[in-house]
Amino acid sequence: MKRESIQRFADRVRRGERSARGLVEDAIRHHETSALGAYIVFDAEGALAQARRIDDAVARGHDPGPLAGITVSVKDLYGVEGLPIRAGTRRELPTRWQREGFLVRAVRQLGAVIVGKTHTVELAFGGVGFNPNTGTPVNPWDATDHRAPGGSSAGAGVSLWEGSAMLALGSDTGGSVRIPASATGVVGHRHTTGRWPTTGVVPLSTTLDTVGLLTHTVEDSRYSFGVIDRLANPASELVNRSSAADRTTYSEAAATDRITDLRIGVPRSNLWSGATRGITSVVRRALHELADAGAHILEVEAPELDEAGERYLAGELVQPERVESLERDLPGWMAILDPTVGKRLESARDVSAVDYIAILRLRHRLSAALHTRLEAQRVDLLATPTLPITPPPLSALTNLDVYRAVNRDMLSGTGPAGMLDMCAVSLPAGLDEQGMPVGLQLIGRTGTDHDLLDRAAAVESVLGTNVERLGLPPRVALPKER
Repeated sequence: MKRESIQRFADRVRRGERSARGLVEDAIRHHETSALGAYIVFDAEGALAQARRIDDAVARGHDPGPLAGITVSVKDLYGVEGLPIRAGTRRELPTRWQREGFLVRAVRQLGAVIVGKTHTVELAFGGVGFNPNTGTPVNPWDATDHRAPGGSSAGAGVSLWEGSAMLALGSDTGGSVRIPASATGVVGHRHTTGRWPTTGVVPLSTTLDTVGLLTHTVEDSRYSFGVIDRLANPASELVNRSSAADRTTYSEAAATDRITDLRIGVPRSNLWSGATRGITSVVRRALHELADAGAHILEVEAPELDEAGERYLAGELVQPERVESLERDLPGWMAILDPTVGKRLESARDVSAVDYIAILRLRHRLSAALHTRLEAQRVDLLATPTLPITPPPLSALTNLDVYRAVNRDMLSGTGPAGMLDMCAVSLPAGLDEQGMPVGLQLIGRTGTDHDLLDRAAAVESVLGTNVERLGLPPRVALPKER
């Protein structure tokens, strides 16, 4: 059961073999028959108008671009001209926040079609995916209970399974792309901090924020990242060393070579010891499969991960930056925050300027020490569970203290890589004993995004894509080809 790739779909549209309108009509049909609640607003009329312009360009002999006709959902943290933005809050933000920044402009320039805005945790401040203001999407992997979809890009992974989007735009500060990817059984990539501009996105942490992509497969992430990165970093030696098409063509032979050369470090860390036995068994089973395919799996010391994670969760960096930007950009919004967000921001003013500067310097020291350690041990990637727990039912989170504890757990596996400015990808490792997806997180050195995705593609060639590895969620059906 294999999905057609984003590259294949776009190539067919570019050649006139398939219409962008047809892809959008498929997306609309899947959205209208879905009960997953991925979107705060779905713009069918606007998407059809975008598709018409793409098809007209093809008819005139013009190339719409390498994402021609690809349907894209956008987290309700991004500005999209003509569409409302609430950033998960109780009221709409001023219209100036609809201005489009780098990533939205990039996917448009490359020929993609934006279909709507997906739900986010309020102001992106949370890893569960819960939002009492605008609604919480349904995790499609539980047929009866409403389980957490992961946050803060709560609707992103859900929109992919719904069939209304092939590519989802999220953001990742401490895990907000990787967490929902793991929770819903898709692929999420956090790029190296600063690699792409975060313009046109409501900020959470000006130090740690990144924008990012969720897709069904690493192949799709690799292709999409490659063509967008050429716009973000046109002078990059790595990007220009070969064409986007060359970088995204991945043969089985190349994957085999990558696996046999791959050295994967399993850190002696809370990222493993803090995960449930059911989660660790699924991820270790995936690593055993990679070892059987020729990868070198070795245990490594990485104490910097634990210290970075503890300091991230302590809130000394993100909380003060969240409160400062909120009071500067959206005065009055603090008073209307839901307690799941507002109560957790109350300690922000307890952080002194000295403490804030110290944490900024500490994270650079920790990152340098960890990179030195990885280079000395010739470790290509670090492997951990993405989430240490199963996505919980929302009914278990009615108590604020319980919510705080679960939210902390959901962020604990992904926070360290963000704190250390590293790149990371989550891909499906299997299903746990509750039938929920488990993510394998692969963490790469700072600046090695292309290598990370190459290696993740090799891993996927062994483990299989999400549908091959997990099957289909009970609440969805495989989109039909037309």
